[in-house]
Amino acid sequence: MLAYIFVVLAVAIRVLGGLGVMSTMGFSPLGASLLFFGSRMPRKHYAAALAITIAGDIFLTTRRYGFAISWDQGIIWAWYVGAFFLGSLLKDRIKPFYVGGAALAASVSFFAVSNFGVWLAGLLYPHTWSGLVTCYVAAIPFFGRGLLSDMLFSAVFFSLPVLMNELNRTPAYSKIRS
Repeated sequence: MLAYIFVVLAVAIRVLGGLGVMSTMGFSPLGASLLFFGSRMPRKHYAAALAITIAGDIFLTTRRYGFAISWDQGIIWAWYVGAFFLGSLLKDRIKPFYVGGAALAASVSFFAVSNFGVWLAGLLYPHTWSGLVTCYVAAIPFFGRGLLSDMLFSAVFFSLPVLMNELNRTPAYSKIRS
């Protein structure tokens, strides 16, 4: 259940940020929520979380920004599925080093995949080596915020169940709950 809550929370933050209700400046828990979801839920649940995430993208793209959904958006959606599978590698391996590595891999792969898709779509950058390099250079500020948010939110999301389990085992906490 917590995995679904994190995905819904991440999508809500993205949508609210896109609507201008709050300023996220590219700082989003989406990558961390997808990693956590993949680590906790069976693969048959991926479709539901993917649908929630894609619905948020469609809303922002069509309603907020006024663009049509195009084929290059599918590259991002494929990355979402990849993030679930990357998270699934963490099952039974929830250790800081592994979680940090997965968060780093998620950030780097999103940067590489999403910007390649932007370049490939050809709307903003020419299909030249220079255009590809310019696309990646222009995205560096977003990469820093994405990396920071993936690392921070992954630490929080993966630590929360551990903390809750420890609190449940604490005798003083058990007496309070009784």
